Amino acid sequence: MASEKSDTKQVSPVSPFPPDDTRTQLSSQSKESLSSDGYGSSDDHAFSDPTVANHWRGIYESARYENRHRFDPSFKWTSDEEKKLVRKIDMRIMVWAWVMFFALDVHRRNIQRAITDRMLEETGMDTNDYNYGQTIFLASFLAAELPSGLISKKVGADRWIPTIMVGWSIVAGSQAFLSNRAGYFAIKALLGLLMGGFIPDIVLWLTYFYKSNELPIRLAWFWTALSSVNIIGSLLAAGILQMRGVAGWAGWRWLFLIEGLITLVIGIFSWGLMPPGPCQTRNWFRGKDGWFTEREESIMVNRLLRDDPSKGDMNNRQAVGPGRLLKAIQDWEMWPLYVLGLMVYIPPAPVNAYLSYILKQLGFSTFHANLLAIPSQFMFAVNLLIITWVSRKVNERSLVSSVSNIWLFAWLLALVIVPTTGPLWTRYAIMTGALSYPYCHAILVAWNAKNSNAVRTRAVSAALYNMTVQSGNIIGANIYRDDDKPYYKRGNKVIMSIAAFNIFLFIATKAFYLWRNKVREQKWQALTEQERQDYLLHSKDEGLKRLDFRFAH
Repeated sequence: MASEKSDTKQVSPVSPFPPDDTRTQLSSQSKESLSSDGYGSSDDHAFSDPTVANHWRGIYESARYENRHRFDPSFKWTSDEEKKLVRKIDMRIMVWAWVMFFALDVHRRNIQRAITDRMLEETGMDTNDYNYGQTIFLASFLAAELPSGLISKKVGADRWIPTIMVGWSIVAGSQAFLSNRAGYFAIKALLGLLMGGFIPDIVLWLTYFYKSNELPIRLAWFWTALSSVNIIGSLLAAGILQMRGVAGWAGWRWLFLIEGLITLVIGIFSWGLMPPGPCQTRNWFRGKDGWFTEREESIMVNRLLRDDPSKGDMNNRQAVGPGRLLKAIQDWEMWPLYVLGLMVYIPPAPVNAYLSYILKQLGFSTFHANLLAIPSQFMFAVNLLIITWVSRKVNERSLVSSVSNIWLFAWLLALVIVPTTGPLWTRYAIMTGALSYPYCHAILVAWNAKNSNAVRTRAVSAALYNMTVQSGNIIGANIYRDDDKPYYKRGNKVIMSIAAFNIFLFIATKAFYLWRNKVREQKWQALTEQERQDYLLHSKDEGLKRLDFRFAH
């Protein structure tokens, strides 16, 4: 692949002022805040003080930050320019990120549809074997999170992500040739190792393009890929599984092969459609002029740095060494978010993994068992977007996110108390209601990124957070047992209890960050004005250790 062109010698200086036709608009806007929604440049920003600006310029030069040639504290732009640019970023960056996530999740979920087509019986396995395979996958997924994130930080997400995508597509497609339990376990291990780093890698890559307040709603749209996979995957499965008998193959074998080929194509195209960063979009595939003009590059870089100056303290192809890694792990004030990641997604996991299989056991056909999963996935996407929008609107993370487990507790309670002799449609409606819960993952991922407050912490904390999520998934994958089917009464009582505990966990996390902010504020107020200025310019404190940083909650 041709090398990326982003050196300062290859670009010309950009005027710090907008074109003539936008200067009138700029001068008529408030100097304090050019737009009520946070768009447009302002005279009051992180680098307004020349001394502070020079301090950060030195940091960016020392780190060899790839966009440092566009850093300009005096640069100005309008609200309309920035909004137009963000829409362009959404189309160029966010849409393909969604497509890539779709390519990941289709292979995490298609096993749920394959087992409705007698896959377990035809490979000599049972429900417990299926659980063991999912556990192997999740354990491998978890083990790969941090190493994959560190490799991605060194070589660049734009190189690493397409590589692992091609790898997992080939391995996933090979499931078409499964014949026994040993092969199933081996493929699950390989899939976990190849997929493990994708989510933290892609989230870190997105922070190169979006401000902290823009990220949650983008991640919400990003995670609609989960429900989209289930809807589209269910429709595909309903058709592909009817191919049983074609070329002497079972329908589930065709399902794995066809979906593997689809995602292989997506992985190959990703090598050309993933730029390393805002100023590195010029290459053989994206064109010699790249996706953005020089002025657009300057707007992108300066708006990001004014939102969070720490985004320039590392190069996007700079490794996180052992020392930095240890520091990130020792950032104990991030641990409450890791505990949330471990616990809050356990309750829906068993119901989601077994929905189609349970419906098949309860008497629905393979065709209908797959189609009946669609309504819950549609509502899941809608509620995901709503809860993320509400969180941003009211600037509240922990309490809004707790609604997810309040919702789950209510539906799981109904699932526990409904009589086993009741109508099948009643049980189906309750499971659909539970799986329509407002998914808070986008809020927590963005919350984790914001509280990291440094690229080296963000690169590691994204992996650590996702490792805890996968640990929770391992727990969730083993709650429903073969001796508890088809109603899984014991398992439902367990996940209902966990949902109740999680509600209090969200409240405790908010209390923790309120306490930490109070402690920092007391220390900060104890300093004189001169001591504060000296701290801002000379302190060796980094990231979330800085006294002038406040945790979001």
